[in-house]
Amino acid sequence: MAALNMVAVIESYNEHNKLSPMTLIRELKEADFEQWLELYQVYAEHYRVALTETGIQTTWEWLMDSSHPLQGLVAVQEVALVGMAHFRAMPSPLRGQNIGFLDDLVVHPSARGGGVGQLLLGELQRIGLQEGWGLFRWITRDNNYRARKLYDKVASKSDWNVYEMSCNNHLD
Repeated sequence: MAALNMVAVIESYNEHNKLSPMTLIRELKEADFEQWLELYQVYAEHYRVALTETGIQTTWEWLMDSSHPLQGLVAVQEVALVGMAHFRAMPSPLRGQNIGFLDDLVVHPSARGGGVGQLLLGELQRIGLQEGWGLFRWITRDNNYRARKLYDKVASKSDWNVYEMSCNNHLD
């Protein structure tokens, strides 16, 4: 993962947005598992996805494996994780380069509205710039109005439609 320079990022953000200086964005660590799982469960409940032990373990192993493309960031206030983001490089064949893809972003309900989501997105933007990705892409549910309000401030909504094809059904 790219080296984080969060002190400067947070100080700059705080100057312009009056966020409490006690929020730190950093890489996910082994010791974060219990609090990460609590946040991941909040995220899964929001999207009405039932987590499985196998899925949790696999995702955690990916996040802890420096050779796996999935990476994790967390937002910390004092000693509590209050937000997280899972992201990775994604090939963009038409561009002939990687772009960033944000798989998951969640802020604990108790910390929403305090700029945590914007801090996480700001760090992703910095990482994308450092990695030469050019842009970050993500999807969200149409009815995720609170998150979309933030996304509309920091990104442009594309005109792409997202499709999902089950690999369990045979195509005729």
